[in-house]
Amino acid sequence: MRERENREIFVQTVYFFLRLVYNTGMRIWAKLMTDGRIRKQFVYENPEKLTYSHFFEYLTDICHELDIPTPVLTKTHIFNFAKFNHVKFISRDFVESLGYDHLFLENLL
Repeated sequence: MRERENREIFVQTVYFFLRLVYNTGMRIWAKLMTDGRIRKQFVYENPEKLTYSHFFEYLTDICHELDIPTPVLTKTHIFNFAKFNHVKFISRDFVESLGYDHLFLENLL
């Protein structure tokens, strides 16, 4: 009985690490913040690998799910996401009013 439990734990551990290493999909955690608190959140999942040339499409899908306007996307936003695995869109990045302090996107590795 003990041997079977050890085998199951081993299989689960191997499965976890294989998913971690060979996961070709991507996930982005979107958070709408007000006064330092998360007011609304959404995890965007896509089976494709993260491609920065498609970042605006990801952003549009996320904003549609959160029911907020899409912000203006600049190179600085993309560079910050690529370098630091997160980006922050503040109210001046939106043409329409946001109703929150900022939109924070974090790459879930």
